[in-house]
Amino acid sequence: MTDEDYMRLALEEAQASSLRGEVPVGAVLVNPVTQEIVAKSGNAPISESDPTAHAEILALRKAAQLSGNYRLSGLTLYVTLEPCTMCAGAISQARLGRVVYGAVDMKGGAVESGVRFFEQPTCHHRPETQAGILGEESADLLKAFFKSRRKKDRPT
Repeated sequence: MTDEDYMRLALEEAQASSLRGEVPVGAVLVNPVTQEIVAKSGNAPISESDPTAHAEILALRKAAQLSGNYRLSGLTLYVTLEPCTMCAGAISQARLGRVVYGAVDMKGGAVESGVRFFEQPTCHHRPETQAGILGEESADLLKAFFKSRRKKDRPT
């Protein structure tokens, strides 16, 4: 499978999150050697009443529980939106090998936007990063979600 194939799976997770009323962000964690999907998830802070229940965090938790180890060295994370500072910190702690994301998040992102977490001298582990894989599709999904929310919030 290709980066685009895995990102399509992440987009499916994002769509499922959207249907649950969550911000549509999806993540898929892959072992690049075996091409096995280790874990996948979509955003769930509302449904789980947990501010840390971002798609990336949930996928990392599942993978760590399955492996019995918090270090997920060498795995690749596909996520539809640029990770925030919290998620970037977790990615670094997990020692992922690579992070591939779709849409850039100028407001909340922390990889190429905002704090640029992996470029900080205090960052212990810096994964390889790649942006823009199905970025337009990822951004369109987010835009449609927020547009529909604004319509619901308008008084009649």
